[in-house]
Amino acid sequence: MRTKILQPTEENLLLAADLIKRGELVAFPTETVYGLGANSLNVEACKKIFAAKDRPSDKALSLHVASLEMAEKIAKISVQAEKLFKAFCPGALTIILPKNKIVPDFVTGGLSSVGIRFPANDVALSLIRLANCPIAAPSANLSGKTPPKTAQEVLENLSGRLEIILDGGQCKFGISSTIIDLTTAEPKILRHGAISAERILEVLE
Repeated sequence: MRTKILQPTEENLLLAADLIKRGELVAFPTETVYGLGANSLNVEACKKIFAAKDRPSDKALSLHVASLEMAEKIAKISVQAEKLFKAFCPGALTIILPKNKIVPDFVTGGLSSVGIRFPANDVALSLIRLANCPIAAPSANLSGKTPPKTAQEVLENLSGRLEIILDGGQCKFGISSTIIDLTTAEPKILRHGAISAERILEVLE
């Protein structure tokens, strides 16, 4: 398979969305790092993510959405989650919530919760809307390597493992999203990232 870097024109976004609908992989930019995307509700498509990244298949995938309505289809949105969506989304925050049955157990590594992210990147949002599904998208690199900040870095990692990389230029932050778990009695920061824990916890007070 020859991997192509394409500009995110309307035509190329439609092509990429069609690949997602057909169960294939597409790499795309977010404001943090580039993601390796597949239809999150299609188990066979998500298996391709693990194969392409050489990633252990028991690691949960976070799901990228383009609206609160899309998030409500895949997870139980609490009052706390609504506050965070309002304050930081679209943005570099992944929120862990109890999942709905529509999300396959394979995608969440067998967990009853799911990580949701609403990226602040026009290319990512256009792709999600055109594909009309939440997109599972860990960073677009081989497992253990540095998450890519440019389309070229994705190519260096994953050439021959997917058809299309949408080139959105250099990512704004270059570090991963902050992850907060809202499934426990007390909100818990699981990964420090682009949004500070202090800002997040302030909103929840």
